[in-house]
Amino acid sequence: VRDESLNGVSSLTGFVKELILMDPDEIIEPFFSRKRLPKFKSGYLYWVITGFLGLIFLRTSFYSVGPDEAGVVQRFGKYIATTQPGLHFKLPFAIDTVRKVKVKRKFKQEFGFRTLKAGIRTQYSTADYSKESLMLTGDLNVLDVEWIVQYTIKDPKKYLFNIHNPVKTVRDLSESVMRRIVGDFLFDEVLTVKRNEVNILVKQSLQKVLDYYGTGIQIVTVALQGVNAPDPVKPAFNEVNEAEQEKEQLINQAWQVYNEKIPKAKGDALKIISQAQGYALEKVNNAEGESERFLSLLASYKKAPEITRKRLYLEAMAKIIKRAGRKYLIDTKTKGIIPLLNLDRK
Repeated sequence: VRDESLNGVSSLTGFVKELILMDPDEIIEPFFSRKRLPKFKSGYLYWVITGFLGLIFLRTSFYSVGPDEAGVVQRFGKYIATTQPGLHFKLPFAIDTVRKVKVKRKFKQEFGFRTLKAGIRTQYSTADYSKESLMLTGDLNVLDVEWIVQYTIKDPKKYLFNIHNPVKTVRDLSESVMRRIVGDFLFDEVLTVKRNEVNILVKQSLQKVLDYYGTGIQIVTVALQGVNAPDPVKPAFNEVNEAEQEKEQLINQAWQVYNEKIPKAKGDALKIISQAQGYALEKVNNAEGESERFLSLLASYKKAPEITRKRLYLEAMAKIIKRAGRKYLIDTKTKGIIPLLNLDRK
């Protein structure tokens, strides 16, 4: 188009309108001064331009939002609305713009290490990330702490407009909170029994800070991946750990022997004491019974001495005969008893 044709045109719409009203010869001729082309009819050019503008209108008026996304609509840069998954309409010609945010995807940040390729055999980067993983514990020891943070976007508007660099914000805040929480625990606690507690406290504290700054981010998981001593002191640290484990093993073995021997000895002692107490009770009761019996016999004897003496004799003989083996009752008048005994019989 000739430069003169742009005079007085202030916008694309005005330019198109002026272009339609111009004679086609005035548009084409300046470009082909040496070779003249066939003339276009003005009505045909009008429909071509109209169709082209219609395509642009349709192209810039409709947009779709994926099932795991949310659409943030801006009108001349100002926030208008947040749309859900599906097909939606907006003002064309870049009046309304849409930014799509993955609201259902879990994002992950790694600290102290980087995963190059996940799978059955996960590949990790060999680069040094000790600047973000080395930190002081409450007893002024140094730990090499590796952890991950998983998060989702719960508010697309805040996520897009309240923070300039969401990824850097999450990383800086995560590192700051982790260093503060680890600094509240002892070296051995972070290394062994307090790992789960550290995960919970970091997640809660990090979420509180993110909400305070209005980032629109929801923390899903904070998990310690590896807690170790720094590389220069690992050999000495491993020796200490082996000594501690050996100590614990010996203590457990001693407690095992103690739990086997002491309860058994206590049980045997209680058994002997119970038997002695039963024996003493039996003897005392028997003695008391015999004394009572003797006193009753004495009273009977005083009342009838002959009868009592005979009864005592019979009772004694009953006991003796009961303990005897074979018994022979022989008439006192018999003179020879040897033939009657059959001594040759086995």
